[in-house]
Order: sequence, then structure tokens, then C-alpha cells
Amino acid sequence: MRVIIAEDDVLLREGLASLLERTGFEVVGLTGDAALLLTLVRETRPELVVVDVRMPPTHTTEGLQAAREIREEFPEIAILVLSAHIEVEHAMELLASGRGIGYQLKSRITDVNEFVDTLQRVARGGSVVDPALVRELVTASRRSDPLAVLSSREHEVLALMAEGRSNAGIAHRLWITEGTVEKHVRSVLTKLDLPETEDDHRRILAVLTFLEAH
Repeated sequence: MRVIIAEDDVLLREGLASLLERTGFEVVGLTGDAALLLTLVRETRPELVVVDVRMPPTHTTEGLQAAREIREEFPEIAILVLSAHIEVEHAMELLASGRGIGYQLKSRITDVNEFVDTLQRVARGGSVVDPALVRELVTASRRSDPLAVLSSREHEVLALMAEGRSNAGIAHRLWITEGTVEKHVRSVLTKLDLPETEDDHRRILAVLTFLEAH
């Protein structure tokens, strides 16, 4: 399997190349410069690219940008992103780009055989996402969705509130008691962090939060 390694740390780059050569990969390109990576890909047409996130000249997200360009021009080439950092926004975009994609944190690679297996799975079209990134993606999703803190029943109650239904109307619709509806409403208002004030009607604020989220 033909592979290119793009990593600006020379010891890590050479170490990866040696490891992959020993485990049956054919390393057809090595670079520490993201700007040269696309050129190498065009010249050698590898099956797999292993790329660091932060590379010269600014050491921010040059590697991810190069990976996106490779995916756009050569969607058949598998890509494994290696990173010392979690770049949630950019990682989500890349991971949504299709098959044969992976994101692995360098610090969590503790077993050579598992790492080689990860490379092979990505090269065969699989998707491999580091568990630490999954946790960050879930957290980011929750932060962006104010309703994520609600249970499914509370979400149903809030949706019916948004339709203008009273507690009695909600109870009738959901086949529960009015007292149970009141408990759900109180819980919704508490979870949405809508404290009672003299000026604001919390029920209306909750409905506005629901409508904005939809």
C-alpha cells in the first residue's frame, strides 16, 4: 500500500516511515511542509496520506487544510490525520467528507499493532475517530443546542407549550396528569436556566428558546 507521510517533526516523520516500511507499506513520499503535500500527492497518487494538523509556516491548521484539498481533488485517497490537539470545527468538516478518513491523537497511540490496524482500516475505506475527539464533538453539540439538556418527555412538553397549549391541554395530549405536566414544565424552566423575574415570563422565554433552536 502506497503512503505519504506529512509531519514537520523530523524524528517522528522518519520513525513513522520506518515503522510503515517494516509493516508492509510502501512510503512514496515524506514532507514536513503542508504546501508541498498536494504536489507529492499529484505526483505519486498514494492510497493513503498520513498528515499532521499543525505544520509550517504558522503551525495552526495547515495540515487539515491540505487534507481538505486532497479530499476535494482525490476523494478516493484515504487520509489519517495525526494531531497533538483536538481541532473540533475542522475535524468535523473533514470527517463528514466521506469514507476512508481518520483522526487520531498522537498522545493516545500506545500500541504499534493497533496503530497499523487503524491505518489499514482507514485505507480500506473505514472511518476511525479518536474517542477523545468524539467526546469533544458531543460536548460541542450540547453547547450549541440549548435543548440537549432536556429529556425526551420534557422536549415533548416544551413542543406542546410552543403550540400554545395549556398544562391541561398538554396533559390531555400526552395522556398524563396535569400535576405531572407541571413537574415537567418546572424542570424545563430550570434546565433552560430561566429564573423567575418580575419582568419576564419564563414560559414565553422557554418557548422562544425552543423556536430559536428549530
